[in-house]
Amino acid sequence: MSTATISVSNLSKCFQLYNQPHDRLKQFLSRGKRQYFREIWALQEVSFEVMSGEVLGVIGCNGAGKSTLLQLICGTLRPSGGEISVCGRVAALLELGAGFNPEFTGRENVFMSAVILGLTQDEVTARFEEIVEFSGIRDFIDQPVKTYSSGMYVRLAFSVATHVDPDILVIDEALSVGDGAFARKSFDRIMELKNSGKTIIFCSHSLYQVEALCDRAIWLNHGKIEQIGTPAQAVVAYNEFLNRSEVNIPMLQTEVQPVPHPQGTARIVSVSASCDGRTGKELLVQSRVSTVCIEVNYAFDPCLPVPSVAVMIGDMDERKITSAGTVNDHITLTPTADGVGRVSVRYENCALLKGQYWLYVLLMCEKGIHIYELASMFAKLNVVQDDLEVGIVSLPHVWVDHNLIQ
Repeated sequence: MSTATISVSNLSKCFQLYNQPHDRLKQFLSRGKRQYFREIWALQEVSFEVMSGEVLGVIGCNGAGKSTLLQLICGTLRPSGGEISVCGRVAALLELGAGFNPEFTGRENVFMSAVILGLTQDEVTARFEEIVEFSGIRDFIDQPVKTYSSGMYVRLAFSVATHVDPDILVIDEALSVGDGAFARKSFDRIMELKNSGKTIIFCSHSLYQVEALCDRAIWLNHGKIEQIGTPAQAVVAYNEFLNRSEVNIPMLQTEVQPVPHPQGTARIVSVSASCDGRTGKELLVQSRVSTVCIEVNYAFDPCLPVPSVAVMIGDMDERKITSAGTVNDHITLTPTADGVGRVSVRYENCALLKGQYWLYVLLMCEKGIHIYELASMFAKLNVVQDDLEVGIVSLPHVWVDHNLIQ
């Protein structure tokens, strides 16, 4: 029977905001007789448990209290009220590299960070080569990290955090760190930890990845838990809230650039949309008559598994209406031996009703979780219709007049 690795009971966190720096001194000298600050409650009476080996997703708008919750779990913040119990070694991917000393070399920071995370000097020495090899910055490991690029900083920090054999891994939007090749390596490493039974707290704006990775999910809103349950339940409730409040989830928008032979990753080479044989960026579609076709050309490192492709259709408010993916449809792509492929999907008798819609294409890993590249809003559909049917989409249906068959 699984035991609780993380137990949170009535957890609250309040921040004190001062209008001017000298108000802090006034507050100290007043000895509580007068208040010179405003209270901001980032979390209010939050309670939940995370079982050993469970993957818990945390979703919510900016300012909902997600990062505060993760910092409390990691111990970098102290709660204002309630209790939190964490059993095991915690490795965190919050602000990658935040614990590095810029004056120290990469080697010195590896030893310092790993020791802080609970390893002995001998354990760090035994794992040092593996950490450096994974980071891919061996030539610079003895240089001060203040001379590193942001990408090198990220690589080393991620490598340290995921090689200290953590019992609990806390991830804050870190599934796509670094460049394309390292992003794939980081994703594979996190999946290894997941499959080995590590407890993972995963905070993300990518609702798709939360549903794909997590066993349960929490939706936080203004510091309180609005929903806790299966990822599907939490995501549906959160999406309904976003639709009511007209708040959109931030999504990566990527310019499609031809990359013939990417190393360690995959790229969209080109995307195009056509309606009844006419290709364009803005297409006129006759509802339930026209055929819409989307074609994707892609390239990937042949050393990687064959990627997957997905297409999404969204409205003008960027709310996603429907999607189709090769993974869900059990389609295995067959690119050339040197990693070049082309795939298309057709929507015959397009069921969308009148309105304007955006098209999106995602190039993803073979499991349909890690996103290599996103072509966002690359074409627009202007759908017209001749009848009075209302809504977003026309579902297949059959009418039966029972009086006629009596």
